[in-house]
Amino acid sequence: MFCRLTAWIACSLLVATAACAQTAQTSDSPGAAGATASPFVAGNLSTTPKWGESWTELSLQKSGLTASAYHAVLLGRYKETGYTRELWRVQWRPNDPVDLYVVLPDGVVKPPVVLYLYDYYFDTERFRSDVWCRQATQGGFAAVGFVSELSGERRHAPRPMKEWFVSNLQETLATTTHDVEMILNYLGSRGDIDVSRAGMYGQGSGGAVAVLAASADPRIVALDLLNPWGDWPDWLKESPELHADERADYLKPQFLRDVSGLDPVSYLPHLKLKALRIQQIMDDPETPAAARERMAAAAPQREDVVQYKDTLAHLNAWRQDGLSGWMQKQLRGTTETASSAR
Repeated sequence: MFCRLTAWIACSLLVATAACAQTAQTSDSPGAAGATASPFVAGNLSTTPKWGESWTELSLQKSGLTASAYHAVLLGRYKETGYTRELWRVQWRPNDPVDLYVVLPDGVVKPPVVLYLYDYYFDTERFRSDVWCRQATQGGFAAVGFVSELSGERRHAPRPMKEWFVSNLQETLATTTHDVEMILNYLGSRGDIDVSRAGMYGQGSGGAVAVLAASADPRIVALDLLNPWGDWPDWLKESPELHADERADYLKPQFLRDVSGLDPVSYLPHLKLKALRIQQIMDDPETPAAARERMAAAAPQREDVVQYKDTLAHLNAWRQDGLSGWMQKQLRGTTETASSAR
C-alpha cells in the first residue's frame, strides 16, 4: 500500500513538469536530431476523432477506438553501442498520453518485438536503464516498455488520488488491453519492427492484461507471465494489496459483475499461442493461494506452469535465462540480421 502512495507523489511531480518535457529535450535526447514531432506517418491524427470506449469489449474492432487514429510524437532518441532507445508519446484517448520506450537492436532488419508490462506500482524508470536495454535487445529483439492505465506516470490529475489500478479495475483492464493492440498498430506502421510475431512479458497486474491482450490480438504469439493476477473473486477477497477499509467496495456484486468478463482465468484455457509460461513464486504476498491455484489450473497444459518455492529460487532461475532468454528461445529463428539480408 505504501508503494501506491509514493508512486502517486512521484507521478504528481512528473505531471507538474510535463509541459516542459514536451518542449525540451529529455534525458533520452543525446544524439536526437530535433526531438520534437516526427514527420507525420499514417495513423497520426489530423482531426480530433469521435471518442467513446467500451470497457466490456477486448477486441479493438469493437472497443469504440479508431484503430488507425493516434498521435505519435518523438520526445527523444539515445544511441548506445548495441542498441538505440527512443521515447515516444502516443495517445488515442483524451487526457491519457502513454510514454512508450522503443529499444531497437543494432544490425537487425525488422526484428520481432517483445512488449514489457510490469506490475501497477512500477513506473518507466527501468526502461531508461542501460542494463535493461542491453538485456532486452540481446539476441536481436526489439523491446517496448510502457505502464498500465492508472499506474506509474499515468496516475495523475484530473484523476483523484483515491483512483488506482484496482479501484477502476474494469476500466484499467479493458483500456490497457486496448493499449496493447494500439501499440502494436503504431509499431507496425513504422515499418522497422515485425509485429506479426510479437511476444509479451507481464508481471502481476501486467500479467492479467497480457492474457487478455493475447486473447484479443493474434499478433501476440508468446506470453511470459510472472505472478499474474486473476480469479477476481478470490483475489479481491484475500489479496493484501487492498486496504481493509476499501475491500468491501470491491466485493460488492456490481463490482464483481463488471470484472467477471475480464478474468484471465476464463481466457487462459483458450489461448492459442506458440509458447506460454506462467511463473509463480509460491510465497508471493500479492497473490492469494486460492487465486494462484486457479490460475495454474486454467493453463492450457500443466507444463506451461513453473512454480518456485520462494523469491530466491526464482532469482536463481532468472540468473540462467536473464530478462528475455526464455522468450528469445520461443521466438528464435525469426530474426533476420542485416548481414544475412544482404
